[in-house]
Formats: sequence, structure tokens, C-alpha cells
Amino acid sequence: MDTELLERTARELVAPGRGILAADESNGTMSNRLAAVGVEPSSETRRAYRSNIFATSGYQSAISGVILFDETIRQKMSDGTPIPEYLASRGVHPGIKVDTGAKELAHHSGEKITEGLDGLRERCAEYFAMGARFAKWRAVIRIGEGMPSDANLSTNAHALARYAAICQEQGLVPIIEPEVLMDGEHDAQTCYDVTARILDETFAACEVQGVHIPGALLKPNMILPGKSCSDQGNREQAAQLTVDCLTNHVPHNLPGIVFLSGGQSDEDATAHLNLMNGMDVEHPWQLSYSYGRALLAHALQTWASGSNEDSQGAFAHRAAMNSLARTGDWSAELEV
Repeated sequence: MDTELLERTARELVAPGRGILAADESNGTMSNRLAAVGVEPSSETRRAYRSNIFATSGYQSAISGVILFDETIRQKMSDGTPIPEYLASRGVHPGIKVDTGAKELAHHSGEKITEGLDGLRERCAEYFAMGARFAKWRAVIRIGEGMPSDANLSTNAHALARYAAICQEQGLVPIIEPEVLMDGEHDAQTCYDVTARILDETFAACEVQGVHIPGALLKPNMILPGKSCSDQGNREQAAQLTVDCLTNHVPHNLPGIVFLSGGQSDEDATAHLNLMNGMDVEHPWQLSYSYGRALLAHALQTWASGSNEDSQGAFAHRAAMNSLARTGDWSAELEV
């Protein structure tokens, strides 16, 4: 394990003012999004849309890395340059989604276990050779009647830790993503309690597996009430609860936290991050972003209408807004 390489890459991914673009939707998910905006889905339309985003001018100041799907890391830009090579040439680290999806957890209806450990070492070695320098594995934790179960938390924590250890062995910084979903009627305190439990279990499993924490990143949900909860609280409460939970349950030698947007509006995701970074306290880790839809939703709609330039402008704007949120300097007036 090259700890120096891992730590350097992790620090670069959460460098001041920068965050990660999550462009790792599976072929099925990306095809559905294309179809929803009136574009015929295919390997070529998926490539054309993403390569247009990657060719945006100047976004490197706000984007340090891009998470790719297996299809995308093997594709080329319109000029024939392999996508990982193109990103690296612009000072952006190529990353790769390495799990194979969440499947039903045996004997636990409604709960999921993320799979993909079989053959992971070989896949990581191949991706590193292709230029990838970090990876992502997502676990999903659902809140509901009797959920999450102890089995759901322990199996996903173990899988996240094993994934992280294998990635580091092969030179890839692991992004550890235990996502507590927003679906449900639960309140913010319940989200806090469940998030605390999965974080504790995950980092305990990482210690057992020998994961080098200074060479890893965490991609958590923010502490928010369920979408169907009658009390949605406010942005300030969400920011404070999130910081409190992370401070109490995340190792302080982790270099950075890259939040997922997870069902929030574009502006809410930016505003919450801005509030956290604007607090009068020195956080032990960098607080950054690893957004997908919160960076690209409007860009996709604009691209579907036929304007590559306007699509790039929409992406560049959202990236700039979140870059400002890294220092607490964003305001709603800048969204006009």
C-alpha cells in the first residue's frame, strides 16, 4: 500500500474550493434520465452527453475529480482522446464506481446489501492502469418499520471496509459511501441516530480491515428528515445536526468529507454545505461535495434541447456555486 500516494490524492480531491462530480450513473439509470428529457438512450448518446460536460471550460477550479461508470472510463472524447486521459490532462482525477449494485438482503425484506467484492482486486488493478486514482462504493440504508436491522448495518459496514482495503492495496483512494436514504416519515433525530450507527460500524470495520484512514474519503448523507415527515425543519438545523453527527462519529484524521446531495434540490444542497463551512469553528476535515444531479440536472435538460454551450454553462454555474460554498461565501442572490 502506497500511503503517500493515497494521502496526496485524497488531499487533492478535497483541495480548497474543489469537489467531485459524480457522473457514475449505471447505463440503465443514465438511459432513463436521457429518455426522460426526450433523448434516445444509447451508448453513443451517453458518451456524447458526458463528454460535452467534461469539455466545459474552466470547471477545474471547482472540480477535482470525476467518478465514472465502467462504460464511460472505456470511452473517448469527441476528438478521440480516452476520457480518463482527457480528465487527467486538465488536472482532474478520474475515479470509478466499483460496486455492482445493491441487492436484496437475505431474510430482511426491504433492505439491501451492496455487492461487487468478487473480482474487485483485479478490477481495481485494471482501473488504476487505465488512469483511475480513486473509487466509490455505495451502501444504502433505509429507515422504516424495523429498519435498519443489525444485519443490514453490519453486512454493509463489512463490505465497505473490505472494498476500501482492496482499493488502497491497488493505489485507489476509496470513497466510503453509507447513504441513509431520505425516503420515509422519520424525523431528523432518527436520521441522526441511524447515521451515527452506520458510521460507527463502518469505521470499526475499517479498523479491523486495516484501512488507512488518512488515505480515504467519506461520502455521507446530510442529517435531514424523511421526505414525508411533517416537520422539515430548516437549513440551519440540518447543517448543525450534520456537523454534530460527523464530529462525534467520524475519525478526525480523515482528510475530507464529500457529501452526496441525495434527493435535495440543487440550491438546498449548496446552501447546507455553505452553512457548514460558514460556521465559526475549525472542522477537523475538509467539507466538500460529490454531487451528481445537484450539479447536472439543469445541464442535462439544456443539452437535450440541443445546446452544448448552454449545457456547459449550466454545469459551470452549479460548480461555481458549490465552490463558493466550500468557504461559506455562497448566497442565494448569486443564483440569479
